[in-house]
Amino acid sequence: MSPQELKAVLESGLLSFPLTDFDAQLNFDAKGYAARLEWLQPYGASALFAAGGTGEFFSLEPGEYSDVIKVALDTCRGRTPILAGAGGGTRVAIQYAQEAERLGAQGILLLPHYLTEASQEGLINHVEAVCKSVKFGVVVYNRGACKLTPASLQVLADRCPNLIGFKDGLGDIEKFVAIRQTLGERFAYLGGLPTAEVFAGAYKAMGCPVYSSAVFNFIPKTAMEFYNAHAANDTATTDRLIRDFFLPYIAIRNKAEGYAVSIVKAGATLVGHSAGPVRPPLSDLHAAEVDQLSALIAKLGPQ
Repeated sequence: MSPQELKAVLESGLLSFPLTDFDAQLNFDAKGYAARLEWLQPYGASALFAAGGTGEFFSLEPGEYSDVIKVALDTCRGRTPILAGAGGGTRVAIQYAQEAERLGAQGILLLPHYLTEASQEGLINHVEAVCKSVKFGVVVYNRGACKLTPASLQVLADRCPNLIGFKDGLGDIEKFVAIRQTLGERFAYLGGLPTAEVFAGAYKAMGCPVYSSAVFNFIPKTAMEFYNAHAANDTATTDRLIRDFFLPYIAIRNKAEGYAVSIVKAGATLVGHSAGPVRPPLSDLHAAEVDQLSALIAKLGPQ
């Protein structure tokens, strides 16, 4: 898939980040991961981000990373495009990007570098180095330590033809509008805030109709119902689901740092598709929180 073909895929439809399955000893469970991807296939996500943030990329060893991407590609080949997560310092990110390309992924989501703040010049050099190390499509994730300005993105767009996507995880409306107006149709634009459904309407109004759904991992039917209503401007349905499910869900998610991933794993367990526990430094939900989530899911009906 060429970078421009990948860009076309990312400009419509629901995107998601599959959970990474771990066993009780926190080892990668390849069989469980393949079964998860098979379960999600019929629901029709446009593309999946393997080993992304919800997939606990930050906790994976390099060898495990290769295993995760390989299982995703083997399971979804010919059906759903796979973008691999890649991140960390520049040389490490390049190694992940090149490994994803070697394995046959359709592109990467370039996650933020680790810890240290960086100048715009440094960020440009970082993203450019990763883009030029591979031939396939790259989506940059504006989040955490990676806060690219419109001017920096214009430089990168000019220098890196395979940089085809921009995913926003900051929620800075002024900055996003400036980026969208500056870059126009040069990028595919993706909403990337936690529990993106709540922000979907606002982002669509700013020229970003596509987002990645974490809840697709455990309530795929409802996730698709929400996306289809969102795409059809059916605000009665989206408002109902935000009011009855997403806002109470966020109240549970906000009880502890890192729960944006932990609550998704808890949900997967509750619907009979457990991905195992989260790895430290994340922590699993407490029993009372799991009970609250279970009651919310039950109101949605079968998935």
